[in-house]
Amino acid sequence: MEYRIDELARAAGMTVRNVRGYQDRGLLPAPRKAGRVGVYTDAHLARLRLIGQLLERGYTFGHIAELIEAWQRGRDLTQVLGLEQVLTAPWSEEITDYLTTGELAALFGPVDPELLERAVRLGVIRPDGDRFAVPSPQLLHAGAELAAAGIPLAAVLDLDEALAADIDTVARRLVDAVAAYIVPGYPADRPLHGGELDRLAALARRLRPLAQMSVQAHLARAMERAVTSVLGERVAAMAAAQGPAKQAPVKQAPVKQAPVKQAPAEQAS
Repeated sequence: MEYRIDELARAAGMTVRNVRGYQDRGLLPAPRKAGRVGVYTDAHLARLRLIGQLLERGYTFGHIAELIEAWQRGRDLTQVLGLEQVLTAPWSEEITDYLTTGELAALFGPVDPELLERAVRLGVIRPDGDRFAVPSPQLLHAGAELAAAGIPLAAVLDLDEALAADIDTVARRLVDAVAAYIVPGYPADRPLHGGELDRLAALARRLRPLAQMSVQAHLARAMERAVTSVLGERVAAMAAAQGPAKQAPVKQAPVKQAPVKQAPAEQAS
């Protein structure tokens, strides 16, 4: 996919000034020129996402430049960018949706401004001009279903926040296992060659289905236990509180007796 600089900045969640600043520092390759317009690609977007993640982890611009230079030294740039793209590409295939305030109200009813602000802080929605961007329509509509079923919206947001924290812990366990047992097999004192880059990229790709399978399997088993334990006990208690059901007497249909046939009178001899 190709982007102009403003489109690239929007896709990466940053400003045009950031993009130009990274390019001036040598962290972002120059775009291809189409006339007087610079044309960027998904490789540039992957690089920007990687830079953003490294900055969030506390890396300085100098450290990031050294890391990128080490990756690039003596190897094909497309392999380096390929690994970057795998490491930084979104795992979700959902497409961001956009809703107006009225459309949100149609889903959840009148929304308290404080709850709206909290939804923004949690990342459920994101202000985008006179509307809201919805990064995960599935999460939003799941919350709408819970609210329609009778759970207060504040409790739905509590649930979303708690689940996000729990899933963060699960994801960290999976990635930490890879970092502890697989990544140390790659030397840290020299740049990785092409084959090692390819293997790391393949491993990163393989993590996605492995993580999904593990989480789905454990979630299914945990839901079975939770539903049986919590809802089963609650339903049983409600049934016990109602006492034995009184059955209406069953009316029996009257038995019809067949007419008795009388033997014909004996004829006089």
